[in-house]
Amino acid sequence: MPQNSTRRSTKQISGEDIVVETAWLYYHDGLNQSEIANRLLVSRATVVNYLQEARERGYIHTKLSPEAFNSHRAALELRDRFGLKAAYILPDGTEGQDDHASRIIRGAADWLPSLLEPGDRLGVAWGKTIYDVAERLEQTTIADLTVLQLVGSMATPYGFSADVCSSNVARKFSAKCINLHVPAILSTAEIAATLRAESLIEKQLHAISHCNKTLFAVGSCNPDSHVASSGVATQKELEDYIANGAVGVLCGRFINAEGDPVSGPLDDRMMGIELEELRHRDMGILVSIGEERVPAAVAAIKGGYATHVVTNQSCAAAMMDLA
Repeated sequence: MPQNSTRRSTKQISGEDIVVETAWLYYHDGLNQSEIANRLLVSRATVVNYLQEARERGYIHTKLSPEAFNSHRAALELRDRFGLKAAYILPDGTEGQDDHASRIIRGAADWLPSLLEPGDRLGVAWGKTIYDVAERLEQTTIADLTVLQLVGSMATPYGFSADVCSSNVARKFSAKCINLHVPAILSTAEIAATLRAESLIEKQLHAISHCNKTLFAVGSCNPDSHVASSGVATQKELEDYIANGAVGVLCGRFINAEGDPVSGPLDDRMMGIELEELRHRDMGILVSIGEERVPAAVAAIKGGYATHVVTNQSCAAAMMDLA
């Protein structure tokens, strides 16, 4: 049989098909660009153009194996130092804080599906970090998965609320979603107590207390932190918590450096999961962005809220310094 009998002319493959065929030969069959050019009777430059077009059309989704990020030295050291089940550490990059954040968000979105199993009940916190992770998730079906909103909703400067975070995660996983249909903070403790006793809200609060896995970020206690900018806490209330030892905020609740709850003026008015109910779940997935949040992240780990951590190398190093 003539050597070139296996070649396929581009006359036999036209339009969009040739782009798909090129991508298949390169990514699935493992042919190099020269081999593809020979197979399709085109130039190598044309193959390069076809591959670029495939990427631009969104046909190519490249992922690195989780082992690339959770089995290298920095990840293993962080895991062992804090007794975590796993750490997923991204390289810092060279483009500044926005690039760092983008890498961590993508890493969390790539890793999360592999951490979930059919029948899981995933509690989802709120905030820009969790919203961005939900946006980056690829559509994946996980059978019998339930996603639960862990804290009530508040308007934010970013244009989304807690129910959007949980709903988006559920949509990406084709999962059932249980939202918490109340504000995150009420004006008085009496109103909060009345709502907690309402049948529908009582059932929702009971449901979120039985999540077996959680996805969350921890906020700082800085004046520009999410808990203040979203209106959950006033500056005076934030200062009161800081004076009592608060270093971080988890699902609207304040924690000290050891991860223990810090009492303050918002406690009886907050609508959402209690800190004790967040501790020692089967899995707590903490997505930590920014060195200003490192003390809060370390507190969350020490407090037993996190078993898995996603961050970058510089933040991981700063966490090690605080261990």
